[in-house]
Amino acid sequence: MAEGSATLLARDSRLGRRTLTAVTLGSGIALLDGTVVNIALRRIGEDLNASLIELQWVVNGYMLTLAALILVGGSLGDRLGRRRMYLLGIAGFALASGLCAAAQSPVQLVGFRMVQGLSAALLVPGGLALIQSTFRREDRAAAIGTWAGFSGIAAAVGPLLGGFLVEHGGWRWIFAINIPLCVLVLALGLAIPESKEGPVAGEQSGERPRRFDVAGAAAGVVMLGGSTYALTSWRELAALPLTLLVLASVGAIVLFAVLERRPGAMMPVALFTSRVFTAANLMTFLVYGALGALLFFLVIQLQVTGGYSPLAAGLSPLPLTLSMLLLSSRFSRLSAVSGPRLLMTVGPIMCAVGVLLLSGIDGEVVYLRDVALGMVLFALGLAALVAPLTTAVLAAAPDEHAGVASGVNNAVARAGSLLAVAALPAAVGLAGADYQDPVALTHGYRLAMLTCASLLAAGGVVSWFGMRGTDPVPMQREDP
Repeated sequence: MAEGSATLLARDSRLGRRTLTAVTLGSGIALLDGTVVNIALRRIGEDLNASLIELQWVVNGYMLTLAALILVGGSLGDRLGRRRMYLLGIAGFALASGLCAAAQSPVQLVGFRMVQGLSAALLVPGGLALIQSTFRREDRAAAIGTWAGFSGIAAAVGPLLGGFLVEHGGWRWIFAINIPLCVLVLALGLAIPESKEGPVAGEQSGERPRRFDVAGAAAGVVMLGGSTYALTSWRELAALPLTLLVLASVGAIVLFAVLERRPGAMMPVALFTSRVFTAANLMTFLVYGALGALLFFLVIQLQVTGGYSPLAAGLSPLPLTLSMLLLSSRFSRLSAVSGPRLLMTVGPIMCAVGVLLLSGIDGEVVYLRDVALGMVLFALGLAALVAPLTTAVLAAAPDEHAGVASGVNNAVARAGSLLAVAALPAAVGLAGADYQDPVALTHGYRLAMLTCASLLAAGGVVSWFGMRGTDPVPMQREDP
């Protein structure tokens, strides 16, 4: 049992409900900011005179620091206290949001978005690890289902909320609105029981704790930062700088893999000896890469080519919001009976079919014909896979690595979105001010949707083969 948690919480108790509310709301704020900015990109570009690459970095600056440091955040929570790190992340997120709202240039906005990502790296893994360590075992699947549902809602409602705020108040309000929400989470979070692990295996009471994996964290930042910059800017870099950047990124990847084999690494390699854990994270990378690219391209395509207002474009993913709200807990219970394999296979395939239907959006878009059906299929598929995926990842890891396992899965998800948004615009031929040209944008958009559908289909195949032999939750853990 986690240190400092003498009694595990019941989900329907007063403290259990308050804890779950604080955890889901705070995590939702961080996840919402990963999508809410998409709807405002066109207005940000016009107001700050930003290029397409700068707009990509408004999205990717946040994703980069979140993905690169989320493992550190999970490790810090396990050792220093999950509630402490969670609330520290919420406070930092509120401050960074205020700075983003006041930014006067693309460079400033990207910098402040990176501070937001740093704060999110503390709170996102802490939220899920708090559920795993403070709730009774019999209540965890339902609590995770609630967390997954509202987290999905936060990601899906981003374009809707962003559209309303951009249209009626300006793009700066998409950041300013975070401040009162963060204050509410801080107030609720004061009652959350602290949760942290005692001395790790091999440490006796009174011994000096192992140092944090600073070298591994630095290698991870270089690995993701270099890869993202290379994928985003390769068309505008000279041959020598691009070559050096690629070599540095590859070297950082190799170094990271070597460093994480050491005792005390922030990402225990033993976790990946579990076939279930490895397959679930590979599927996460593919699915969330497609999701990040879809949300990046779709709202811009609807505004620039389809002539939608920011609010109308934000309303277009409404089926996604409703599906995550109404179905995530139900799919979580179904997964507990059938096991995660079926839902984690069928879900991505349904998403792929939905994306193929969405690829037809052009200047003569009709919502019911061109948007609604594809979005409904995508929403059903996503709702089917999210809760089983999260449960499978945590069930495949030992309890003492709950924070790290959560951090790994979140890092993989953000890295997938980060690299997809970085690579796809240039890969489909978009650059500079092409996002303002309906003809060029439509051509690139269709190629991007075909790529997203391929990633989703691959995610379903990975789940079918990688999740073989999984039992209904609670799953039997594979010995690392």
